[in-house]
Amino acid sequence: MKTIKQAAYFNASPHEIFELLMDSRKHAGFTGHRARISRKKNGRFTAYDNWINGKNLEIVKDRKIVQAWRGADWKKGYFSKVEFLLKKKGKGCKLIFTHKGVPDEHYKGINKGWKEHYWQRMKKYLKG
Repeated sequence: MKTIKQAAYFNASPHEIFELLMDSRKHAGFTGHRARISRKKNGRFTAYDNWINGKNLEIVKDRKIVQAWRGADWKKGYFSKVEFLLKKKGKGCKLIFTHKGVPDEHYKGINKGWKEHYWQRMKKYLKG
């Protein structure tokens, strides 16, 4: 198992980034794929047309999201853990991201995928 650590800066407030990650419509808006996201602790979520699923372990509005997370092609019942920390930085937001327990065989694709399918798409969406 491996850990992914990344950081991204957005010209948006921590609230705006929180909403992109936790609002089903906004999430679908930047990814281009269906998402269904509960905002409650222990609530379930799916993203990328059910390719990703899991549940919320901790939510601190506009500051922190911790989720049990898995891809559809992972071993049945296995979940990794993702953490999004949102910090105000100047006029924008610094997102500090950690993904623990990534299966070795999926590490390379997922490490690249967070950058391409999340951070880059979020930045593009925010530009309008």
